[in-house]
Amino acid sequence: MNFLLENWILVLAALASGGMLLWPTLVSSSQGAMLSTAEAVQLINREKAVLIDVCEPTEFAAAHVAGARNIPLASLEGHKSLPSNKTLPLVLVCQSGARAARAAATLRKLGYEKAQPLAGGLKSWREANLPIEKSAA
Repeated sequence: MNFLLENWILVLAALASGGMLLWPTLVSSSQGAMLSTAEAVQLINREKAVLIDVCEPTEFAAAHVAGARNIPLASLEGHKSLPSNKTLPLVLVCQSGARAARAAATLRKLGYEKAQPLAGGLKSWREANLPIEKSAA
Protein backbone atom coordinates (compact mmCIF):
# COMPACT_ATOMS: atom_id res chain seq x y z
CA MET A 1 0.00 0.00 0.00
CA ASN A 2 2.91 2.31 0.75
CA PHE A 3 4.21 1.74 -2.80
CA LEU A 4 0.90 2.88 -4.30
CA LEU A 5 0.87 6.05 -2.24
CA GLU A 6 4.47 6.94 -3.02
CA ASN A 7 4.14 6.17 -6.74
CA TRP A 8 0.62 7.40 -7.44
CA ILE A 9 1.73 9.05 -10.70
CA LEU A 10 2.98 5.71 -12.05
CA VAL A 11 -0.25 4.00 -11.00
CA LEU A 12 -2.32 6.74 -12.67
CA ALA A 13 -0.24 6.47 -15.86
CA ALA A 14 -0.69 2.68 -15.93
CA LEU A 15 -4.47 2.98 -15.49
CA ALA A 16 -4.70 5.67 -18.18
CA SER A 17 -2.68 3.66 -20.70
CA GLY A 18 -4.74 0.54 -20.00
CA GLY A 19 -7.92 2.52 -20.55
CA MET A 20 -6.62 3.86 -23.86
CA LEU A 21 -5.78 0.33 -24.99
CA LEU A 22 -9.28 -0.92 -24.15
CA TRP A 23 -11.15 2.07 -25.63
CA PRO A 24 -11.30 0.86 -29.29
CA THR A 25 -12.63 -2.53 -28.20
CA LEU A 26 -15.35 -0.98 -26.07
CA VAL A 27 -16.41 1.47 -28.77
CA SER A 28 -16.57 -1.12 -31.58
CA SER A 29 -18.60 -3.60 -29.53
CA SER A 30 -21.16 -0.96 -28.58
CA GLN A 31 -21.62 0.14 -32.20
CA GLY A 32 -21.98 -3.34 -33.63
CA ALA A 33 -18.65 -4.51 -34.94
CA MET A 34 -18.03 -5.09 -38.61
CA LEU A 35 -17.83 -8.63 -39.90
CA SER A 36 -14.72 -10.12 -41.44
CA THR A 37 -15.20 -12.05 -44.68
CA ALA A 38 -14.78 -15.34 -42.79
CA GLU A 39 -17.46 -14.37 -40.24
CA ALA A 40 -19.80 -13.29 -43.05
CA VAL A 41 -19.38 -16.63 -44.85
CA GLN A 42 -20.09 -18.48 -41.59
CA LEU A 43 -23.27 -16.46 -41.05
CA ILE A 44 -24.40 -17.14 -44.61
CA ASN A 45 -23.72 -20.87 -44.40
CA ARG A 46 -24.80 -21.60 -40.82
CA GLU A 47 -27.55 -19.08 -40.10
CA LYS A 48 -28.88 -18.37 -43.60
CA ALA A 49 -27.86 -14.71 -43.45
CA VAL A 50 -29.20 -12.48 -46.22
CA LEU A 51 -26.65 -10.50 -48.26
CA ILE A 52 -27.73 -6.95 -49.03
CA ASP A 53 -25.65 -4.70 -51.29
CA VAL A 54 -26.41 -1.04 -50.54
CA CYS A 55 -24.54 0.33 -53.59
CA GLU A 56 -26.23 2.23 -56.39
CA PRO A 57 -27.63 0.04 -59.23
CA THR A 58 -24.78 0.98 -61.61
CA GLU A 59 -22.15 -0.07 -59.04
CA PHE A 60 -24.10 -3.25 -58.32
CA ALA A 61 -24.24 -4.10 -62.04
CA ALA A 62 -20.48 -3.66 -62.39
CA ALA A 63 -19.69 -6.19 -59.62
CA HIS A 64 -21.33 -7.52 -56.47
CA VAL A 65 -21.12 -10.36 -53.98
CA ALA A 66 -22.66 -13.51 -55.46
CA GLY A 67 -26.25 -13.89 -54.32
CA ALA A 68 -26.62 -10.38 -52.90
CA ARG A 69 -29.82 -8.34 -53.19
CA ASN A 70 -29.42 -4.74 -54.34
CA ILE A 71 -31.15 -2.23 -52.08
CA PRO A 72 -29.54 1.22 -52.44
CA LEU A 73 -28.86 3.01 -49.16
CA ALA A 74 -31.18 5.91 -50.07
CA SER A 75 -34.17 3.60 -50.55
CA LEU A 76 -33.47 1.21 -47.68
CA GLU A 77 -36.35 2.10 -45.35
CA GLY A 78 -39.48 0.14 -46.24
CA HIS A 79 -37.96 -1.52 -49.33
CA LYS A 80 -39.93 -4.55 -50.51
CA SER A 81 -36.78 -6.69 -50.87
CA LEU A 82 -35.98 -6.56 -47.15
CA PRO A 83 -36.77 -9.87 -45.43
CA SER A 84 -40.00 -9.86 -43.44
CA ASN A 85 -38.34 -11.99 -40.74
CA LYS A 86 -36.43 -9.41 -38.71
CA THR A 87 -34.55 -12.08 -36.74
CA LEU A 88 -32.53 -13.20 -39.78
CA PRO A 89 -28.93 -12.03 -39.82
CA LEU A 90 -28.22 -9.43 -42.51
CA VAL A 91 -24.77 -8.93 -44.03
CA LEU A 92 -24.52 -5.46 -45.56
CA VAL A 93 -22.04 -4.80 -48.35
CA CYS A 94 -20.90 -1.73 -50.28
CA GLN A 95 -17.68 -0.85 -52.10
CA SER A 96 -15.62 0.02 -49.00
CA GLY A 97 -17.80 -0.65 -45.94
CA ALA A 98 -18.76 2.95 -45.07
CA ARG A 99 -22.27 2.92 -46.58
CA ALA A 100 -22.82 -0.57 -45.22
CA ALA A 101 -22.10 0.69 -41.69
CA ARG A 102 -24.70 3.47 -42.10
CA ALA A 103 -27.17 0.96 -43.54
CA ALA A 104 -26.63 -1.38 -40.57
CA ALA A 105 -27.41 1.44 -38.14
CA THR A 106 -30.57 2.31 -40.08
CA LEU A 107 -31.73 -1.30 -40.20
CA ARG A 108 -31.11 -1.81 -36.48
CA LYS A 109 -33.40 1.17 -35.83
CA LEU A 110 -36.02 -0.56 -38.01
CA GLY A 111 -35.83 -3.70 -35.87
CA TYR A 112 -33.25 -5.79 -37.74
CA GLU A 113 -31.01 -6.32 -34.73
CA LYS A 114 -28.67 -8.76 -36.52
CA ALA A 115 -27.73 -6.32 -39.31
CA GLN A 116 -23.94 -6.12 -39.63
CA PRO A 117 -21.68 -4.48 -42.21
CA LEU A 118 -18.87 -6.31 -43.97
CA ALA A 119 -15.51 -4.78 -43.04
CA GLY A 120 -13.75 -3.53 -46.15
CA GLY A 121 -16.80 -4.11 -48.35
CA LEU A 122 -16.54 -5.62 -51.80
CA LYS A 123 -12.81 -4.92 -51.84
CA SER A 124 -12.17 -7.30 -48.91
CA TRP A 125 -14.54 -9.87 -50.44
CA ARG A 126 -12.46 -9.80 -53.64
CA GLU A 127 -9.18 -10.03 -51.70
CA ALA A 128 -10.50 -13.16 -49.98
CA ASN A 129 -11.15 -14.69 -53.44
CA LEU A 130 -14.85 -15.14 -52.72
CA PRO A 131 -17.41 -15.29 -55.56
CA ILE A 132 -18.40 -12.09 -57.33
CA GLU A 133 -21.07 -11.65 -60.01
CA LYS A 134 -21.68 -9.05 -62.67
CA SER A 135 -25.15 -8.14 -63.92
CA ALA A 136 -25.93 -8.24 -67.61
CA ALA A 137 -25.70 -4.76 -69.08
